[in-house]
Amino acid sequence: MHFFWMIDGRKIKKLVFILIAAFFAALVAYVQNQEVAVFSTAEGPRALSKVTTNKPQIALTFDIGWGDIRLEYILDVLEKEKVKATFFISGEWADRHKDWVEKLKEEGYEIASHGMSHHPYTALEPNEMRQDMISAREAIKKAGGGIPKFLRPPEGLINERALKTADALNEQVILWSVDPQDWTNPGYDRIAEYVVKHAEKGAIIRLHASDSAKQTARALPLIIRSLRDKGYSFVTLTTLISDADIKIKLIQ
Repeated sequence: MHFFWMIDGRKIKKLVFILIAAFFAALVAYVQNQEVAVFSTAEGPRALSKVTTNKPQIALTFDIGWGDIRLEYILDVLEKEKVKATFFISGEWADRHKDWVEKLKEEGYEIASHGMSHHPYTALEPNEMRQDMISAREAIKKAGGGIPKFLRPPEGLINERALKTADALNEQVILWSVDPQDWTNPGYDRIAEYVVKHAEKGAIIRLHASDSAKQTARALPLIIRSLRDKGYSFVTLTTLISDADIKIKLIQ
């Protein structure tokens, strides 16, 4: 009887091991599908993907690394709809478009960092990563955008080392909770439909203002008006985060 109990115990242990392995495999697959990798320690710096708030507020954010043609149309829509947004600009773009950086600042848009060049931090050595963050900050400041307090890593790829580096530079890493992948140009109506369907209180919406995103400007009025009809208002990241509980997306 004791012998059979030992066999059953081994079977149970094996089954538990298989279930745990399957769980972690599914978790990894989920993260890869979301195209977001976030690492954190229990008490260390964290990446922000959305905000928990009772207010029906949403932050529109735009990544921009090259070109200025699409940006002009996007700003026209934002001005017409009286919406303030947060722009994550690369240091290289700031170097080449100082007039646009000044315009964004003067018109009350929030300017944040998208790194110096578009190299994933997960592929850089620690000193290279730190230098990229510092170079981006200096380029944005020199172009008239002030000192950025938010950082969106290139391609949204991040690890614990990058989080700690950004934290040491007093920059909060920002990801997103809604990403219609507008840069793939799936159709302006599909972009708008995806955002409206997935947006909720405290959402951080990721869009692009680079010239590769050819349909974003056309989708933007649909997004803004549809979400306003649902009772939402649009604010900068600073306003969204202020006095709100932060919901963190973690892999530990």
